[in-house]
Amino acid sequence: MERKMRLGRGLDALLPGADDATSHSFATASLASIVVNPLQPRRHFDEDELASLASSICEQGVLQPIVVREANGKYQIIAGERRYRAALAVGLGEIPIRIVEMNDQQVLEAALAENIHRADLNPIEKAQGFQDHLKRFGLTHELLAKRLGLARSTVTNLVALMDLPQEIRAALQTGQITTGHAKALKGVEPTRQLLLCNETIARGLSVHALEEQVRSKVSAEVSPGQKPLALPKTDKTAHLRSLEEELRGALSVKVEIKLRGAEAGTLCLDFQNGDDFERLIELLKGQTKPMRKAA
Repeated sequence: MERKMRLGRGLDALLPGADDATSHSFATASLASIVVNPLQPRRHFDEDELASLASSICEQGVLQPIVVREANGKYQIIAGERRYRAALAVGLGEIPIRIVEMNDQQVLEAALAENIHRADLNPIEKAQGFQDHLKRFGLTHELLAKRLGLARSTVTNLVALMDLPQEIRAALQTGQITTGHAKALKGVEPTRQLLLCNETIARGLSVHALEEQVRSKVSAEVSPGQKPLALPKTDKTAHLRSLEEELRGALSVKVEIKLRGAEAGTLCLDFQNGDDFERLIELLKGQTKPMRKAA
């Protein structure tokens, strides 16, 4: 599938023939005929959100079809697993489906796009999904980023999280530390990463405080009489760079934070066309939410 994708289009940009009504069909299928997608990068589903969705389905039914493909006599879910799970929970017999033709690579990319642009995976689920995709299909970071409408650095930085010790990845996955903390720990000697991670959790250190801890540890490890290692100078902390990436993911446009001092600067949002501009204006007016969770 060689389709030029636009930032923010999400799942529709990955569906073959998204603008061609003859390339897919709509139907109703029994839940027994539907199976989950083994390539789904999301591993955890919030029980409260599922309960809320199930309650909505009881009142109004399933309003939006789930996207499926035919596989081994069944319908395999490409997008909409939360709706499927909620429908199962309330004992629904049938559910509306949209049938499309997609290969394994397209299925995985569609699952990644749905979660990244709409429901947002936790950082480790994203990293694992990216890493699995890169290995399975032999793509470069740049090509995968282009296909998903992301910055290459976003893919590279997330995949790099998989190099952290399992204990730190678990802390990131459960929300005990943030992506900003994890990036700060990446610059620490491996034998000290877990120690600093535990200290961060125990003391509730901010990203900035952890970065200061990292700097102080580096300085303390310099031998007497040895010239201290020159730390790289930058106008931005790892926390600010992390915020830029989070905003890119939320707004689906290039974001840059330019500093003019300790507490002053400019937030730059890059738009490529009129549609991007109008969408950003609506977001800034507060008429829509930057991140919309998929039903």
